Amino acid sequence: MSAFDPIGTALLDYLAGHTAAAITVHSNVADDEPLPARYFFRSLWEMPELERTALDECRGRVLDLGAGAGAHSLELQMRGFAVRAVDVSSGAVRVMQQRGVREVACHDIFELKTDADGPYDTLLMLMNGLGLVGTLDGLEKFLQRAHELLAPGGQILATSSDISYLYEDEEGALNLNLNGPYYGEVEYRMSYREQTGPAFGWLFADPTIVQDYAEAAGYDVEFVAEDEQDQFLVRLTRRA
Repeated sequence: MSAFDPIGTALLDYLAGHTAAAITVHSNVADDEPLPARYFFRSLWEMPELERTALDECRGRVLDLGAGAGAHSLELQMRGFAVRAVDVSSGAVRVMQQRGVREVACHDIFELKTDADGPYDTLLMLMNGLGLVGTLDGLEKFLQRAHELLAPGGQILATSSDISYLYEDEEGALNLNLNGPYYGEVEYRMSYREQTGPAFGWLFADPTIVQDYAEAAGYDVEFVAEDEQDQFLVRLTRRA
C-alpha cells in the first residue's frame, strides 16, 4: 500500500471545486501551520517577486522540479518555453496533466535522468525549492547529479531561506548547537483529511552553505535577489 499523499490529494480536491482545501504542516522547528491548496494555483501576479524574477531568468529547455500544481510550468509554457514538470506526488502530477502541462513526470529528484531531447538549460527549484534535497548530504548528491542533467553552461535557479532567526534569543544572539545537525535540516509531515503522510526532510540552506557546496561541486554562484523574509534566489551555473 502506497503512503498517503496529502498534497496531491488536497490539490485534486481543490481542482474538483473544494476551494477551502488546506493541508496542515507539522515540523520539528515551528508550530503547526495551514497551507491552503489554492496557493499552489496562484497566477503570475500572485507569485512572490523572487519567483517572478526566477521565471524571467529562465532560458532554453527547463526542468521544473517540485512543480506542484504546475503554476510555474504553465506560465513558462505560455512564454513559449519547452518545460518538463516533475513532482514526487502522483496527485500533483495528475493535477498538472489536467491543467494542461504538456510534459509531466512523477519522480524523486535523485532519480532524474536526461531524456531523448538531451540535457536541460535551466533547472527550476522554487517555493524554497532547494529544500527538496532534504539534507546537506542530499545537497551534495543533487549538485553532482545536476551535472548530468544540465547542458554545459546550464543553470540552476533556486530559492532557499536562512532560518537562523528561529534560534535567536531575546537579545538577538544565536543559540545553536554547534555539535548537532545543521540548523537548516528540518523534518516535516503533512496532514489532510485527518490522515498524515510520511515524514520527510527539507533543507533551508543559508547563502554561505549554498556558495560553499556549489563551488565545491563545480558551479559559479550568483545571488540574484532576496526578500525581507530571509529568502533568496540563487543562480548556480555549471562550469563548462
